[in-house]
Amino acid sequence: MTTHLTTDLLIVGGGSGGTAAALQAARRGVSTILVSEGPWLGGMLTSAGVAVPDGNELLAFQTGIWGHYVRTLQSQLNLNTSWVSLFAYPPALGAQIFAQWAAQCPRLQWIQGQTPLEVHRQGQRITGVRFTDYEITAQITLDGTELGDLLALGEIPHRWGWEWRGEFNEPSAPMSANELTQRYPVQSPTWVVLLEDYGQPAPPIEAEGVDFSPFVGAWEGYGGEKFLTYGRLPENLYMLNWPQQGNDYGEQLGRLIESETARRQYEQEAQHHSRAFARWVQQELNPHLGWAKNAFPAPSNGGLALHPYFRESRRLQGEITVIEQDILPQPSGTVAALPIEGEQVSAIAFGNYANDHHYPGHDFPLQPKSLRWGGRWTGTPFTLPYGCLIPAQTDGFLVCEKNISVSHIANGSTRLQPTVLNLGQAAGMAAALCIELNCQPRDLPLRTLQEALLTDPTAPAALIPLFNLPPHHPDWLQWQRYYLDHPEQYPLNGNCPCSPCPSPSVGQSYLGDFLRQGDNDYRFTPLQRQETWQVITIDPLIQEELLNCPDHSRLTLTGQYNASGGWLLVNQIQSR
Repeated sequence: MTTHLTTDLLIVGGGSGGTAAALQAARRGVSTILVSEGPWLGGMLTSAGVAVPDGNELLAFQTGIWGHYVRTLQSQLNLNTSWVSLFAYPPALGAQIFAQWAAQCPRLQWIQGQTPLEVHRQGQRITGVRFTDYEITAQITLDGTELGDLLALGEIPHRWGWEWRGEFNEPSAPMSANELTQRYPVQSPTWVVLLEDYGQPAPPIEAEGVDFSPFVGAWEGYGGEKFLTYGRLPENLYMLNWPQQGNDYGEQLGRLIESETARRQYEQEAQHHSRAFARWVQQELNPHLGWAKNAFPAPSNGGLALHPYFRESRRLQGEITVIEQDILPQPSGTVAALPIEGEQVSAIAFGNYANDHHYPGHDFPLQPKSLRWGGRWTGTPFTLPYGCLIPAQTDGFLVCEKNISVSHIANGSTRLQPTVLNLGQAAGMAAALCIELNCQPRDLPLRTLQEALLTDPTAPAALIPLFNLPPHHPDWLQWQRYYLDHPEQYPLNGNCPCSPCPSPSVGQSYLGDFLRQGDNDYRFTPLQRQETWQVITIDPLIQEELLNCPDHSRLTLTGQYNASGGWLLVNQIQSR
């Protein structure tokens, strides 16, 4: 029997973007229904097992729902345990946080276990979605699915796969089809695995009759220990999401959108591939590593994520398409140019991750967009315009996941978890404002949306990336508004003329000798220890102090030591 529901806002998909959109809209007071296929909210951050998020790690970039999420995690455990990310946590904890936040929203109804089957429309306007057991009518519908399913069901113009150089003149785009583009129409997904250190020989991971040869050389150039600590999580957990001879699985990726049967076949193969990789790791590296017990709920057996980590989906053809030039730093600068529509800055979210593409067995060259900051490599920041969420013609509809209007090349930077969380927040806020103002998304006054994001009482979101403006700075809102009003003044180096603002001192203090290795590359030898650590920071005040610390000086550094990365994450410096 079908249940009929009516709501202001319908969000389909409980991934990173859909979850953030639902939370933001419901917190705004709009009647919201969020429909997910699985039992967890958070997508990439939780149910897909990628609990080591990449990008937006600098303190000034930890804003919006992403910043709120990080600070909530940090209040419960030390996240500095892996070397691929500064944030590592058990996926179940992330799912628990999102579920708690959803439960605190009286205007949010979360429906689980439903798959979208049909998108309803009246002319050019989307009016709702039919699911297995529900028919839901809404003023605004958001597509937060992992593969942009509503785009196909609603026949909303979208892209899948590569664009050639001639379409957008992207410097990294191929001139035409080749063996790589034919084999990999999109980036390879990964079925993430969590292993647990049992402290003794673990039960053998079942992977009968498999060929282990694809995994030979997986940790070549790293060593076994470095390979394992790549995704070391708290509670003796290890994440396997490894691109080099690992568990990326890119066979016949067209099956992902061909049919439900074809997608399920792909997923069975990807899961089998990851099981085999886990068995290889257990057999070759450490017999004490076995399936993580109860890391994921049913139908997982504990160690397998609930679904693949999809890096790319169908992509909307929107009012604006984000292309590679939009994410690259300006000449002689360290930030991308701000997006301008008319004479107005159209930014509604930003990211800073390097352009990262996954094609097993292939090294695809891309234009660099990284810099050394705070003693480590980070990505140059870029902003995303509101128009990439809006279909070119369809009304009553927004996207809020990896399905934004973006080229295949630029998707390598826009797809990362923190960026998608804050894109979802922007989409949820936009939808809520459209309902309040009784207008279509394309008619929403842009500055109204930007002000709502900047002044949200729970998770205010920065729109302009500024390296030296942390969210606790007393002039944070002033400088955000200033560059929205004066984009021509946006500094090429991404630093505004604000006064320094100290952060709380966290961690343990160490006395030792400070050494310079090169440009923004520091080492520290603690007294009475037979080792030297890398020194890194995400705090702009500490970054400035490190730049001015004399070589071979004796200092007391306060921070968190990470054995996996061999670094000290510093938040206070004191001279001898």
